[in-house]
Amino acid sequence: MSKFQLNILGCGSATSTLRHLPSSQVLNIRDNLFMIDCGEGAQLQMRRMQLKFSRLNNIFISHLHGDHCFGLPGLLSTLALLGKTGTITIHIFQEGADQFRNILSYFCRETPYEIRFNIITPQHKIIYEDDAITVTTVPLLHGIPSVGFIFAEKPKRRHINGEAAKFFNVPIFMMNEIRAGADFTTADGRVIPNSQLTYPADHSISYAYCSDTMYSKRVINYVKGVDWLYHESTFGDDKAANTRKYHHSTARQAAKVAKEADAKHLIIGHFSSRYEDENVLLRQAKEVFPDVIAADEGMKIDLL
Repeated sequence: MSKFQLNILGCGSATSTLRHLPSSQVLNIRDNLFMIDCGEGAQLQMRRMQLKFSRLNNIFISHLHGDHCFGLPGLLSTLALLGKTGTITIHIFQEGADQFRNILSYFCRETPYEIRFNIITPQHKIIYEDDAITVTTVPLLHGIPSVGFIFAEKPKRRHINGEAAKFFNVPIFMMNEIRAGADFTTADGRVIPNSQLTYPADHSISYAYCSDTMYSKRVINYVKGVDWLYHESTFGDDKAANTRKYHHSTARQAAKVAKEADAKHLIIGHFSSRYEDENVLLRQAKEVFPDVIAADEGMKIDLL
């Protein structure tokens, strides 16, 4: 079975504390690492979680607040010192690319790898694609231009019914076509439907990352039907008035998004340092949407 694992490097908001680090996650998809946001401490957490720096080739920055990107120069410098080769692509807003080019031109003048900037905008569009997945941006409702990201596996191939394939003498060289959905024509001209030769494909997983944002009907529409939703939950009910002031969400609002979007699972994070125990936020979310996990540093979640 292919790997689709979420690694939580940081799930706090605004500042580092003794309990939480700023936002950063790494998705391990078939042993390729995709970083989402890069707050301070991200590279240290990668070491702690034994994530291979050499497998990291794409970094997605949701917006240009420091708690989501201040770890980037240090990480890129470390990758150079480790002798990483190939290419690192940073998916980021134009202003961020301009600023980080200046920083890197001074502190990382020479790197053994190439740094590319893929400029994103606050629109809903595919910004990355390979053989296994697509990554789509989701416009968020925050104080500055911000996006979330949906990581979606492409449809998988069907499974061969070995007994049926043997019975109808399907040649080995046609197996890939059959797995892709093709019918089979026997030597005497009979067409054998694909449904008789295969079993259904495994489910393709989708993961949506939404931080930072206020509660938004627009976001709900974009993440409709995702398997896993990470939604910021900066505040509890006691600080609900702050959501409009700071353009954030409560845990209850995050759960409402998951429920209205028909998501299967919810992960809450981006916790305010006001809370010494996130269980209060977890309880409030579960009152609306039962299948909730509270993020924590070092947590590994298999999304399959």
